[in-house]
Amino acid sequence: MNSEQLFPALSSAERRGTGVEVTGVEYDSRRVKAGDVFVAMRGETTDGNRYIDAALSKGAAAIVTDSLSAYEALGRERSDVAAALVEHGRRALAEVSAAVMGHPEKRLALTGVTGTNGKTTTAFLVESLLKSVGRTCVLIGTIEYHVGDEVRVSEHTTPESRDVLAVFADGVAVGATEAVMEMSSHALEQERVWGLPVEVAIFTNLTQDHLDYHGTMERYFAAKLRLFEGVGTVPPRVAVVNLDDEYGRRIAEMARHSQVVTYGFEEGAEFRAMDVRMKAGETRFTMMTPKGAVEMVSPLTGRVNVYNLLAASGAAYERGLTVDEIVAGAAQVGQVPGRFQVVPSDNGVTVVVDYAHTDDALRSLIALARELVAPHDGRVITLFGCGGDRDKTKRPKMGRAAGEGSDLVVLTSDNPRTEEPGAITAEALAGVEATGTTCIVEEDRRGAIEIAIRAAKAGDIVLIAGKGHEKVQILADGVVAFDDAAVAGSVLREL
Repeated sequence: MNSEQLFPALSSAERRGTGVEVTGVEYDSRRVKAGDVFVAMRGETTDGNRYIDAALSKGAAAIVTDSLSAYEALGRERSDVAAALVEHGRRALAEVSAAVMGHPEKRLALTGVTGTNGKTTTAFLVESLLKSVGRTCVLIGTIEYHVGDEVRVSEHTTPESRDVLAVFADGVAVGATEAVMEMSSHALEQERVWGLPVEVAIFTNLTQDHLDYHGTMERYFAAKLRLFEGVGTVPPRVAVVNLDDEYGRRIAEMARHSQVVTYGFEEGAEFRAMDVRMKAGETRFTMMTPKGAVEMVSPLTGRVNVYNLLAASGAAYERGLTVDEIVAGAAQVGQVPGRFQVVPSDNGVTVVVDYAHTDDALRSLIALARELVAPHDGRVITLFGCGGDRDKTKRPKMGRAAGEGSDLVVLTSDNPRTEEPGAITAEALAGVEATGTTCIVEEDRRGAIEIAIRAAKAGDIVLIAGKGHEKVQILADGVVAFDDAAVAGSVLREL
């Protein structure tokens, strides 16, 4: 593509330079190749405009910048370089990427999933249901990316638009017709999903999280709401919302330009769960649908996964699956890594690894565990920690949630990042102590997992919460390999 064709597609204030052939797009100067257009934009932690010279030295063919001073400097020092000045760097990145890559976003029906809890599982379920009827999909989410049958490492829950569109383009190349994406509040607010037309938008729930970034629950909600307003596009055709959640009800009222589909346990939900029966590794319930009642059976466990199944069912129905196809597909879904992941054991103790890292998610996880051990008077042992450099106000709340529902709490380190692990655990410990539940503090996570499992007897359930699918632990002095499920499996084998 020639820059003279590309630049007019931008909402640019100015542009200059003769036309040059552009073959790719980059926003990271380290990845620039000859022929790329380099989009220099201001970010949260760095300013890409500082790396324009580095990009040019690597062969960048053109520059798009959101800095007037950088644009003027190019005019003085490199007047031969084709350049455009834009007001919004991230929007420009999306516009340039879409144009250069041939607009793959227009060739995929996109289902976007947002909310505090359940995004990952719901996205996996939607993809699984779509694949069960033979559709080729792209998945972008927290755990991994999928391009057809290829699995890729996930760098971010919702990456920059250039990277999203590159995955979309790869998907189109292998025949994909559907895309499913988790859309985080950060990505929505930062406009990393600018210009992506959403066919179906799903809202799971909203509970306290990320207030270190958003500040207040209303600002956090406003970021999530952007998915239903359209981020540089028209609103989604369909909004699938949780009627049991107060913020979901608000979205249902506000999404006036979308067809609203509701789900939940409450009367009036179009996809409604009734008569739930569950055990470890299986959930059964009656699902009311616009076509009548059906019996759902899934290998996923728990009330939270009933919500996820309802949300995915509503989305799949709006993507053209029949109710019978949804029932058949739900029965075939696989285990989602780090989401109520049962670690194999033959000593009568159930060990579960889960990503629960908010007080609400922890409370739901423990409630499910309590329900599972009740028939044989088993105990619930909960291991958790709190992330460093994140919302501190939720730490005592997580401690209280763990203490209120558990028979024993093991408090440990999560990803302390730059904070002192002892200071983090002290804040969480205050919440546990307020409940009077016995708590063992062991900051070494490996040692804590061993303590929790060795404390369990046949019939008990051990919950290892907080990190889920993660394969590393982030410390002040670097990143180390750490896999909760692998460590738990090692301890069980020793026993």
